[in-house]
Amino acid sequence: MGYWGYFVVGRSELPLAELGALSGAPGMTLHQTADGGWQVWECPNAPDGASTGDVGNMNDLAAETGAPALFGYVMDSDCVVVEAAAPESGAWTTCLARDAMAGYLGGNEDGLTVDDFFLEPRDAVERAVAWAAESGRSVPDEPVLDVLTADADPSAEMLFFRFLDRLGVIPM
Repeated sequence: MGYWGYFVVGRSELPLAELGALSGAPGMTLHQTADGGWQVWECPNAPDGASTGDVGNMNDLAAETGAPALFGYVMDSDCVVVEAAAPESGAWTTCLARDAMAGYLGGNEDGLTVDDFFLEPRDAVERAVAWAAESGRSVPDEPVLDVLTADADPSAEMLFFRFLDRLGVIPM
């Protein structure tokens, strides 16, 4: 069984776990920090796979910090739901490891596909580059697209951190 849980990414002088936007997220631990006040916090599911509760809202986190925020929900180390928001450019959602995500969605009774739930890679690149620009980073499209179209090798967690690296937030 792989990893299930959230990574919460934001920029603040205060620890993200102390902010009102994340007050309902029990058990968050600091995973990593980077220059410019960037922080990555982790909120894993309980060992039995049960959710640990409401991790919060990235729109609220972006509004409270005045900076872009991003949540990554890792599913069994196979794929990642990426939810992002920034005060000016707004919210968007995509996923990493699309083929694996499609497997999780394959059995839905409405016949919806991964493209019905998440921005397609080319559209997600546009939003991700704008998100990075709002955080003060200038990033090229192609490396971001490479991550958005990659498989989770060796894990979805590593792919997520490669995504953060391509956005110029957390260097690998």
